[in-house]
Amino acid sequence: MVKVGLSKALLEKIPNVRTDALHQVGVRSLEEKAKLLVIRDLHRLGWSSRFSNDSVTLTPPEMYSKEIVRESMSLKRADQMASNAEWLRDMLPMVRANLAAGKDALKSPIAPRMEVCTTPKQLALFRALRHYWSSPYSDYVGRRIRVIIRDDGLPTSPVLGIAAIGSSIIHIPERDDWVGWDTQTRSERIIYTMDAYVLGAIPPYNHLLGGKLVAYMLASNEFRRIYKRKYQSAVTNIKKRKASHLVCLFTTGLYGKSAQYNRIHFADQTLYHLIGYTKGFGSLHLSNETFDAMLQCLKEANIEMPNRFGDGPNWRMRVIRTAGTLLGFDDDFLLRHSFKRSIYAVPLATNWKEYLRGEARAPQFHDWSLNDLVDHWRQRWLVPRRQRPDVIQSLGRFSPEDFSYL
Repeated sequence: MVKVGLSKALLEKIPNVRTDALHQVGVRSLEEKAKLLVIRDLHRLGWSSRFSNDSVTLTPPEMYSKEIVRESMSLKRADQMASNAEWLRDMLPMVRANLAAGKDALKSPIAPRMEVCTTPKQLALFRALRHYWSSPYSDYVGRRIRVIIRDDGLPTSPVLGIAAIGSSIIHIPERDDWVGWDTQTRSERIIYTMDAYVLGAIPPYNHLLGGKLVAYMLASNEFRRIYKRKYQSAVTNIKKRKASHLVCLFTTGLYGKSAQYNRIHFADQTLYHLIGYTKGFGSLHLSNETFDAMLQCLKEANIEMPNRFGDGPNWRMRVIRTAGTLLGFDDDFLLRHSFKRSIYAVPLATNWKEYLRGEARAPQFHDWSLNDLVDHWRQRWLVPRRQRPDVIQSLGRFSPEDFSYL
């Protein structure tokens, strides 16, 4: 729990307050506005409040239900959609032109191809497609590769799914314990890992477990080569190291154990290993509206928070920590009570652990070809899926013109 100085008169008026309505409840300063928005976000998550004079004591629930997490993500996504509404409307014709009809996807042999996003048009299409999912859009600072997966089994090569990897978050205790990293070794070797922060299928291929197909593809030799081609000559800003080897991928699931990563096997090996759950340290529980108000508080106080690659692994969390202290919250309080995530690891080398610990000179990569992985996915997942009456019915109903972000 934490105590925050604020009048009861204002606190009683905040449940539905937004930035553009704060003047109606007598907000006197930017700092007060930021406090109100933080408390509003916590109330949405089921936090309880106890008032005493000019302060409030906030207490988190013992755990967040899936419904609360979904509702919080929905509110955050709604803010995002509203701020990008005009751009998304303009992009909708291009998005629909890149989708398959359900009846065509049902008959397609499905021949997936990875298209690395490099042009403005590709990047815009990727960004628009990412807004389809229920979780809010976010991006990484640092190394990034964004990929559109197309189905060359159809003449128009429609989009099947999308994926993106970015520089790994520096400190995740559960992941670090699993690898066997101490602070120094992690600092030296984390360059050989990446986080898959976008991974999934786009309609109508989501009905055919296209998300699992994309997951298989990221474990392939071909995807490692895409990474190596981009970064084989790159040198990191801080440590001046080459980042040419991708030895392990990490990804997370927001609602506990992820059905998308469950039972992804190949050649009698598990590809996606559930290695634990985060302790809920993060920023997903705070809205973009609240974050913007906190950032404005820092600017008003002449506190600079640079957002360049090399300045830190998670700028957003650094902003929230610094602003939280400024606003009178406990230093880590606002970050300690976010949502727990399941953590998955995808080791791409047989000696991944030794290499990431600095005990091996070179990685010994698995030989997982894209064709073999896709063939396995077809037999294991696609064939039985196509025989289900409900799937056939859903695909038969879908037209690209039906696609919307909502």
